[in-house]
Amino acid sequence: MIKVGLIGCGKIGQVRHLPEYAANPNCKITALYDINLERAKALAEQYGATAYPSVEALLASDVDAVSVCSSNTSHAEIAIAALKAGKHVLCEKPMATTLEDCEAMVAAARAAGKHLMIGQNQRLAGAHKKAKELIEAGAIGKVLTFKTAFCHAGPETWSVDPGLNTWFFDKKRAAMGAMADLGVHKTDLIQYLTGQTIVEVCAKLGVLDKKFADGTPITVDDNAFCIYKMDGGAMGTMTVSWTDYGAEDNSTVIWGTEGVLRIYDHPEHTLDPDQRQPDRVRRDRSVRRFDPG
Repeated sequence: MIKVGLIGCGKIGQVRHLPEYAANPNCKITALYDINLERAKALAEQYGATAYPSVEALLASDVDAVSVCSSNTSHAEIAIAALKAGKHVLCEKPMATTLEDCEAMVAAARAAGKHLMIGQNQRLAGAHKKAKELIEAGAIGKVLTFKTAFCHAGPETWSVDPGLNTWFFDKKRAAMGAMADLGVHKTDLIQYLTGQTIVEVCAKLGVLDKKFADGTPITVDDNAFCIYKMDGGAMGTMTVSWTDYGAEDNSTVIWGTEGVLRIYDHPEHTLDPDQRQPDRVRRDRSVRRFDPG
């Protein structure tokens, strides 16, 4: 039985980490911390855990592992402290706000002999796992180009303190905006799916619409548009947005020399493979549509 602690009792902790730990028979939630102690106490009562008044106090307890679900700028400091205290760490994305902090986190995990995992959960989606299998099996030949997107209406309703003054919009706490919130997912995903590493980037980040409650523009990006060149020769685009005021778009399309994979880009199928059509008439459906959920 793994004793688990949660550091940061915001929305992602409440709707994903805590319920999923509670549903895992190999885990027991024993410790909680949040800057809002009353929030931590309420959740601790719900899950039969103990609320601690500080990160240090929680790390001094007998927890085996922690989820770091605090604001972006505190990820590295808390994760490193947890690793040095001998705890395994699952850290929410973005991993940290500087490359130096990311490298320090990895070094701390190696020194402690503990696991450090970043919450890149797009890799675990059924259609993405199946798409990777198909690409590795050569179903669409050599990957040539791609487009991937993660766009929705923004985090105003997602934050535990919802509204136009959410911490997601504040550079002092978030450091980065839509690119860090959504772009890290799809940047990681395209490397995972293609098996290639990004080696060149052309990008534009900006604030197109989001404003604080007083009407001033938010201090982080609400849109990011990127062109990636991969070390295997593939090229493509990665777009993320907090101003997509229609239905959420979490699609990826990958074109290869022998076909195309459309992932979460079809109204009925989560994965729609289409092999090359030399005569442009007959579709070869030896690779079938797949609906893994």
